[in-house]
Amino acid sequence: MTSYIGRRELLAALGGAAAWPLAARAQQAAMPVVGYLDSYAAESTSVFLAAFRAGLSETGYIEGRNLVIEYRYANNDTDRLPELAADLIRHRVAVIVTPFGTAATLAAKSVTRTIPIVFMTSADPVKDGLVDSFNRPGGNVTGLSIMSVELGAKRLGLLREVVPGALRVAALINPKSSIAELLILDTQAGASALGWQVEIVHASTNSDIDAALQA
Repeated sequence: MTSYIGRRELLAALGGAAAWPLAARAQQAAMPVVGYLDSYAAESTSVFLAAFRAGLSETGYIEGRNLVIEYRYANNDTDRLPELAADLIRHRVAVIVTPFGTAATLAAKSVTRTIPIVFMTSADPVKDGLVDSFNRPGGNVTGLSIMSVELGAKRLGLLREVVPGALRVAALINPKSSIAELLILDTQAGASALGWQVEIVHASTNSDIDAALQA
């Protein structure tokens, strides 16, 4: 059996086919866009990005399906962060996520007072000027602080319970971190209180960590 399509039906079919790409682009444009501003390189923080995506999926947001993520990596060059943050603003992101450190959050904060910024930091967000206070952050910035500087001595105390006979320990510190010096001082003070010797080892990439462990 041979089917026949008239001229009018053919034009209608072609018009519908041409509309599909436009509809797909319109649908993508309607998706919320998340700006992801990372101070480091993609390969060094990939495990955290995987956790971030998993958290989004648990709340029903799947990248590429109902969410777009714009990624910007400074590759350890903090001077580029303001430029990268401004580029996210030009892409009309609905929110900016700064998963590591204070520098990226401050850069984002410097270019927008209206777009929400969600951070994770290991420092004091009040002291570093990210928020006004813990109870009332104020402005468009909020997030999570793991306060790792203040926990340095506590970690060493827990390590002593696990390995009570140890006398010499090594601490891996990222020298490019904004709190590197504070981490070193806190670790040294904690080790001194325990009567331990501590060796500070600088490591900012996966290869640095591998080399440090071998050494």
